Amino acid sequence: MMLSWRDLMQANESGLIHVDYAFGPRDSIEYLKLWLSTTRGHWHLACEYWMSPSTFHTGGIHFENGYKSVDLAHNLELIMQHQDAFSPPPNLGRNGLLQVQTPTEEESEAAAMALSEALDHVPSSLAETAMT
Repeated sequence: MMLSWRDLMQANESGLIHVDYAFGPRDSIEYLKLWLSTTRGHWHLACEYWMSPSTFHTGGIHFENGYKSVDLAHNLELIMQHQDAFSPPPNLGRNGLLQVQTPTEEESEAAAMALSEALDHVPSSLAETAMT
């Protein structure tokens, strides 16, 4: 998310992102939803990612409400399909929620470095696609 902040926030530089996620039966994240707010108290669904299709949704990433980011789509696909290469949040038996505020330049650089290091643990063809 931090690497796609400008894509998601569009003209607004500041705001908040909520990451709502739930675990599946194998302690891996089954779905996540990104909610954006640039005005206090007003949240908009930007995208959701489902590991498995169902009668209610297809698998993969889906952008909503006019939001889109090619970089986020590639990176999220890689992260979700290779969750074992990343540090997962603990499964506490309930949905999780992370709140992310506008990243500083240093935080964005640290996020880029962390993603790059994690990509060392995934097949090279997928990693190259994610970093472009």
